[in-house]
Amino acid sequence: MSAVGFIGLGQMGAPMASHLVDWPGGLVVCDVRAESADELASKGARCVATPADVAAAAEIISVMVLDDEQVRDVLLGDDGIAGAAKPGTVVAIHSTIHAGTAEALEADVAERGISIVDAPVSGGFAGARAGTLAVLVGGADEAVERCREPFGRWAKLFVHFGPTGAGTRAKLARNLMHFIAFTAAGEAQRLANAAGIDLARLADVVRYSDGITGGPGAIMFRNSIDEVEPGDPLYETLAHVRTLGEKDLSLALEFGEALGVDLPLAKLALERFAEGLGVPH
Repeated sequence: MSAVGFIGLGQMGAPMASHLVDWPGGLVVCDVRAESADELASKGARCVATPADVAAAAEIISVMVLDDEQVRDVLLGDDGIAGAAKPGTVVAIHSTIHAGTAEALEADVAERGISIVDAPVSGGFAGARAGTLAVLVGGADEAVERCREPFGRWAKLFVHFGPTGAGTRAKLARNLMHFIAFTAAGEAQRLANAAGIDLARLADVVRYSDGITGGPGAIMFRNSIDEVEPGDPLYETLAHVRTLGEKDLSLALEFGEALGVDLPLAKLALERFAEGLGVPH
């Protein structure tokens, strides 16, 4: 079994790579900050100076750097992967990047026989450390299958969404919901704070109940965004959720108005809640 490589040993990359130190073919790592590799080296990883050095030793290479510019530099820059990789090398990009970047990079390296797999992850530092991340994968079937075993060292959920670029597009949609939810949490805390509610205790309730219901993901059980027809088995359930949601949003808005707290996300949610469920009035 050939070596695997890992480039980018930051908050996410280092714990992900740590699950590969006992990979049968060996682990080769690289980071612009050489000291970032010290702990992995103490566990048996081979540390090298450049992405090209990683490519000379490994046939499956994970890249976890900050942004599009850094991804391009790691792949195509001086001492980049592309100049040293053997035909058949798979480069897996775990960074969250622009929707079209992975496809553009695939075109750039296709003549060299390099396959690009975009494989952003979800689950944060805790998931990386525990080896329980979700990985959202886009790429050609053969290249994706070659990644399945090494990714399985640090991911519990592996979902292949389609060709190169599909993993990134799925991740952007997932993170859209994630950070809108964070913004909504801030709005809810402003309302609670104005009402004299203990925010830490409220947070305990939110984390507890979301752990039971699944949070926003609890309503994502349809593979369509079309309007639900009255005869559909899900219609009554979704209509019930719509009625409860609109009632509670209206109550929160009324309460916010009484306290002088502006709740713009709640107003938008009330306006679009039913449509989003697929059961508009």
